[in-house]
Amino acid sequence: MDIAKPYLLFLGDVRDQLAAKVAHGLYHWRPDWCVGQLRLPGCGADTGAPDLDVPAAMARGARTLVVAVANAGGTLDPAWTPTIVAAIEAGLDIASGLHVRLRDVPEIAAAAERRGVRLVDVRHADRTFATGKGDVRPGRRLLTVGTDCSVGKKYTALALEKELRDAGVAADFRATGQTGVLVSGRGAAIDAVVADFISGAVEWISPAADPDHWDIIEGQGSLFHPSFSGVTLGLLHGAQPDAFVVCHEPTRRTMRGVQAPVPSIAEVITATELLGRVTNPAIRCVGIAVNTERLDEAAAVSYLRRAAAAHALPAVDPVRFGCGPLVEHLLADFGLSARAA
Repeated sequence: MDIAKPYLLFLGDVRDQLAAKVAHGLYHWRPDWCVGQLRLPGCGADTGAPDLDVPAAMARGARTLVVAVANAGGTLDPAWTPTIVAAIEAGLDIASGLHVRLRDVPEIAAAAERRGVRLVDVRHADRTFATGKGDVRPGRRLLTVGTDCSVGKKYTALALEKELRDAGVAADFRATGQTGVLVSGRGAAIDAVVADFISGAVEWISPAADPDHWDIIEGQGSLFHPSFSGVTLGLLHGAQPDAFVVCHEPTRRTMRGVQAPVPSIAEVITATELLGRVTNPAIRCVGIAVNTERLDEAAAVSYLRRAAAAHALPAVDPVRFGCGPLVEHLLADFGLSARAA
């Protein structure tokens, strides 16, 4: 991927923080790539980056406006088009992780052609994929799975990659969503892959590797989500994980965007082990990652302790407290030690 940096993050007028998770992910993991954010009136999200208009962002060196939002269906709100066109007219490239292609919006395509700027649709792969084969391939793999969508699977995977590397273990984050691809520069947004080829795409994302190398694969959706379970299952089979971490947000009662109840952590562990055995009979859960953002610190610590005791597994908040206990358990469970690589 070749996206000109630095970025101006466009949040549009999204209603909440979760709808701007692409922007949050980029600003959290690559703050040095982001000069600021551009928000429209009524926007309910804020990354904490400086609020800039296009001229101010360009004065700070911005080269690409990133449409840094995620919504059901991956649509581009027509109300955002004038701002995107204005950025193009000023000379910025445009990158987007939405399902709709930038070039399919006539005003955007015409402006880009006129000004000679690049339109980069991160969600759409520039290659084709084979169907998954399920063949055993060397290397170790860990997959983050969720009780719901938008619960921290990407953040957990990136935090695990960092802490494993800090421990001297060879590990690489493998991106399966638009934000992850923007952060890592490699991967494929598997929710834009034709269903028959999802598992094959994940096999391409995480190929054969050295026996002691860990691929930390970003999860998507939830096996229990009525809208996204098909993507989640294809990802599980293609990842062929040796280990998985369950990601959970404890204050939700219904799954995002639907009225289905949030499954328990135990239900997700059971289902993931059962279905994951199709491609890896030895799959096992090695920990729980909890997004405690909506809890105060005392309540967060208490919840993590209860979750760890209930499942006899380390429970961590990767952003708030780090992944230390989970990494220690993973290494011990697989007979490894720090500085193994």
